[in-house]
Amino acid sequence: MATQKRLLVKDFNPFIMCYICKGYLIKPTTVTECLHTFCKSCIVQHFEESNDCPKCGNQVHETNPLEMLRLDNTLEEIIFKLVPGLREAEQNRELEFWKRKRPQENGDGIPKEKKRKDDEEENDENRDYHRSDPQIAICLDCLRHNGQSGDNIVKGLMKKFIRCSTRVTVGTIKKFLSVKLKLPSTYELDILCNGEIMGKDHTMEFIYMTRWRLRGENSYPMVLQYRPRIDFG
Repeated sequence: MATQKRLLVKDFNPFIMCYICKGYLIKPTTVTECLHTFCKSCIVQHFEESNDCPKCGNQVHETNPLEMLRLDNTLEEIIFKLVPGLREAEQNRELEFWKRKRPQENGDGIPKEKKRKDDEEENDENRDYHRSDPQIAICLDCLRHNGQSGDNIVKGLMKKFIRCSTRVTVGTIKKFLSVKLKLPSTYELDILCNGEIMGKDHTMEFIYMTRWRLRGENSYPMVLQYRPRIDFG
């Protein structure tokens, strides 16, 4: 029986290191046009000077290449598990950065109006609206089933085009629809993409990359369909 080769972290370095800074990928962010991945801060800073991918040189977007970026949270978790201590080191660096940025914790010397505004902004950030994330346009289409139970309750949206963070999950979309359609709290919806029911924890980025982008470059925005949940029992 052949012995299995033990892989070291350095064996994975070509796949988990940033082409720009040469360090491990932090908040790995993929360019959707060419699928090259960089640290989020590295690629955002690069796009301030150029619209081309720093690795392959292809033009990403004529005017706003930031629209073509997608965070890869799955890859981030893999890297943190592969590289011991990286998550803790990054958290400490981020903590030190904010300490330097806001050295006066108690607000001494800061005008009250400005301090109040800063506190409000901080509270907004803590609510995690993902406003700074890459955004995606979605069309929410009502799927009918010829008189199936629930069709008379689930209606089409007046405004079916929305823009949201790529980190938004199917579960959040369901909650959004329930509020907009004024559905009972016990009412269940299915969310589908290309005829396939999506899991509640699937993010919009995951669905776009694995289900929707295969339709071609002109298939935008991404269409998600919703319908009353079908009970097969």
